[in-house]
Amino acid sequence: AFGMLISNVEHSLMKPQKAFSSSIGSKFLIAFTGLSLFIFLIAHLAGNLLFIAGPDAFNHYSHTLISNPLILFAEAGLLAVFVLHIVRTVWMVVTNRGARPERYAARTWAKTKNDRSRKSWASTTMILTGTITLLFVVTHLVTFKFGPYYETAEGIRDLYRLQLAVFSNPGYVVFYLLCMMVILFHLWHGISSAAQSFGVDSPQWTPRIVWTGQLLAAVIVAGFALLPVFTYALARN
Repeated sequence: AFGMLISNVEHSLMKPQKAFSSSIGSKFLIAFTGLSLFIFLIAHLAGNLLFIAGPDAFNHYSHTLISNPLILFAEAGLLAVFVLHIVRTVWMVVTNRGARPERYAARTWAKTKNDRSRKSWASTTMILTGTITLLFVVTHLVTFKFGPYYETAEGIRDLYRLQLAVFSNPGYVVFYLLCMMVILFHLWHGISSAAQSFGVDSPQWTPRIVWTGQLLAAVIVAGFALLPVFTYALARN
C-alpha cells in the first residue's frame, strides 16, 4: 500500500511536466510568454513616449525605474520569460518537423471566409521574424542599457541625451524602423495565435480576435516607430 501511495504521488508530480512537454502544453507556454512580453511592450512604450514630454520627464522616469531595488528581479523574470518563449518555440518547430520529415510540395493559403486556415506570410515566418527580433533586442540593449553614460546636472543618467545621440544617425533610424516592421509581422500573427492557444477561439469570435490582435500590433509598433522619427527631427533642429 505504501509503495502504491509513493507511485501515485510520483505520477501526480509528473503530470504537470508531461502536460507542458506536450504539443498543447508547449503552445500554451508560448502563448503565455508571448502575451507577457506583449504586455511588457505596452508598458515600455508608455514610458518611452515620455521622451516627447522633454528631458526632465524622461530622465526622471528612467531614473525612478532603474533605481528601484526590484528592477533586478523584474529584469531576471523578463529574461526568463523571453528565454522560455524562444526555447519552447524552437522545440515545437523542431518536434513538428521531426514528425513530418517530408515537407509539403506547396503551401496554400485560405481564400474564403469559411476556411479557418490561419496560414499567412506572418504565420509562416514566425521563426525568422523571431530571430531578427532577438538580434534587435540584443543590439538595443547594447546601444541603450549598456551604451555611453551621460549624466545630468542632478547626477542621474541622461538617457534623453543618449537617445538624441543615437537617433541623430539616420542609418540607425532606418535600422530601427526596419526592425519595427519585422516585429509587426511577428506580432501580427502572434497575438491572435495566442488567443487561439488559450481556447478563446470560435467561429463567432475568431475574426474579432484576429482584427483586435492586428490592430494592437499596429498601434504598438507605430508608437515605437514614432520615437526615432521624432528624435531625429528634434536632433536636426
